[in-house]
Amino acid sequence: MALDRVAGGVWLLRGDFRGAMNIYFIEDGDGVVQFDAGTKSMRKKAAEAARELGGLKRIVLGHAHADHRGTAPYLGAPVFCHPDEVTDAEGDKAVTPYFNLSLLPVAPVRWIYPLLLRWWDGGAVKVNGTVSEGDEVAGFKVLHFPGHAPGLIGLWRESDRVALVSDTVYLVDSARLKPLPHGEASVPHPAFAWNHQEAKRSVRRLAELEPLVVATGHEEPLRGDNLRPVLEAAAEKF
Repeated sequence: MALDRVAGGVWLLRGDFRGAMNIYFIEDGDGVVQFDAGTKSMRKKAAEAARELGGLKRIVLGHAHADHRGTAPYLGAPVFCHPDEVTDAEGDKAVTPYFNLSLLPVAPVRWIYPLLLRWWDGGAVKVNGTVSEGDEVAGFKVLHFPGHAPGLIGLWRESDRVALVSDTVYLVDSARLKPLPHGEASVPHPAFAWNHQEAKRSVRRLAELEPLVVATGHEEPLRGDNLRPVLEAAAEKF
């Protein structure tokens, strides 16, 4: 199983399109908590990874978009998310209602996204409980980063300044379906935003934490002793 160690007790499983979809496993006693659920095609590898790490205790969704809830209906573990994501998580729409794909500048990308989102989606998820700002998940503190989605959350561990942030910030150019240049980041594209200005504020809040590791929903984690300028610049894009 190709698991990458992100930090102490934190493991990353990459899969699907060019390995750009991320699922995180956090050690929690004799098992693991899964943060984010990737895409449907990752369900078998996610189940194998959880078994290898001691067994899956629960799944916490960073948010409920199709490429982040994909494995959740298949793994037999209780699912948690922010209260503001419950409706979308339990809904049957692969294309989230507030998306505005007409804002994407490249026509073929606009056309392919509805197909990709349906391919990635695992369908409606039964939510067993919720987590909110300040709650604890496997030694991490829950932080609310609204904007890309109304109930988007990240997990923050002060002791080693590790942030698992789902889609709070992008390391991909989603308008062109390719990675950003190494060391660059961006606020999520407004085509996928519930509230783009809130998304910018959330990236600025992340920058103020001065993390040493920013583990995102797509691509390899961003690392460095001074990531604040990178994140502040990311907030000013679009």
